[in-house]
Amino acid sequence: MPTPDFIRAVRATAGQQLLFLPGVSAIVFDDARRVLLVRRADTGRWSIIGGIVEPGEQPARTAVREVYEETAVRCVPERLVLVQTLEPVRYPNGDLCQFVDTSFRCRATGGEARVNDDESLEVGWFPVDGLPDLEDFAVSRIKQALGDGPAWFDPMTGV
Repeated sequence: MPTPDFIRAVRATAGQQLLFLPGVSAIVFDDARRVLLVRRADTGRWSIIGGIVEPGEQPARTAVREVYEETAVRCVPERLVLVQTLEPVRYPNGDLCQFVDTSFRCRATGGEARVNDDESLEVGWFPVDGLPDLEDFAVSRIKQALGDGPAWFDPMTGV
């Protein structure tokens, strides 16, 4: 994903030190219960859709925006799937980030799935029992989104 301008501004003074950032993931289903995936340009791997929350933006709006920007699919968030702090990531340029991911199950409402920006190589709908090779991150969110249970979060056991 391209670096948002507000992060470039912070990096100008903070350098490559750890930035703690809000992120979202969108698990989008169509009426046939297929899940919308993108093959990322940066890694070449299939993944769910995600992005960084802009200052002043609500996470659910970020999910809707990211889905449209990356795939040209319109969607509405249906429920919160999980909230999780991820492991820090060091990017090839040396920048260090750690994301708090808020994941939403979304329902597609329109648009034709296609590559809609330079972040993706391919876009496609996949049946849940026919997913391509995905990171555990994506698989766990898809599984969680399929249910109607409460949102997942670390229950802080043993604290």
